[in-house]
Amino acid sequence: MNRTDTAPLPAVRSDPSVEIARLAARYRRANGPVIALMNRLGGRIEDRLGGLPPEVRARIDSVTRSALEKAYHLAASGRHAPDLGPRGPMALAALTGAAGGAGGLATSIAELPVTIAVILHAIRRAAAEEGFDPDDPAIRLEALRVFAAGSPLATDDGVNTGFLGARMVVTGPALQRVLAGVAPRLATALGQKLMAQAVPVLGAVAGAGLNAAFLGYYREVAHVRFGLLRLCEGHGTEQVIAAFGKAVQPVRVTRI
Repeated sequence: MNRTDTAPLPAVRSDPSVEIARLAARYRRANGPVIALMNRLGGRIEDRLGGLPPEVRARIDSVTRSALEKAYHLAASGRHAPDLGPRGPMALAALTGAAGGAGGLATSIAELPVTIAVILHAIRRAAAEEGFDPDDPAIRLEALRVFAAGSPLATDDGVNTGFLGARMVVTGPALQRVLAGVAPRLATALGQKLMAQAVPVLGAVAGAGLNAAFLGYYREVAHVRFGLLRLCEGHGTEQVIAAFGKAVQPVRVTRI
């Protein structure tokens, strides 16, 4: 995996505990007040999601899978995009969420590809800030794996630490395997978001607020995953993951 020349890494410490504590704190910050409110309304949101017609749920699944694949292939051109600044992606996510939510479920589904592209761009930026080259094909694949953290609405989901330290050759079949594992989890998360927008008490934060909250969640998770990946390269995967698991208890760390 290539590193960026503009983001030098600190010297490897003999004890990674300070960095692990920093990453654990980022993970605990991932669920902000909007996500906390949605979690309290989890049962109502799940009931609404379960009541969707099968063809609507299938549409969400297919749109999510297609959007992930297109965003992955377009990701390398991200370095040519204008720099929106530290707050730009959040503002863009809010804008697209507001536009999608304005027309109900149909426009919300139509807006999903834009939301996914904006979030993936934020994930790539997090990778760069942790010292990796976001245009490296392997890092682009790792960016997709961030979405395997599941839904910010599911309190028993955690940081996906599976495959950290692995070296996957990026081929067409490898990409399809990652997409097959990530797309259903992201589709469920986004389906929950769409249903949360229809809960009356969330009316004030629907659309714009939910998109911003989801972007913030996945951006923090991306920092955690790429920070752990960096530490694994210097200290060994098992040692780092075990220490991180202790640091975030009682949050579950998944390995899928």
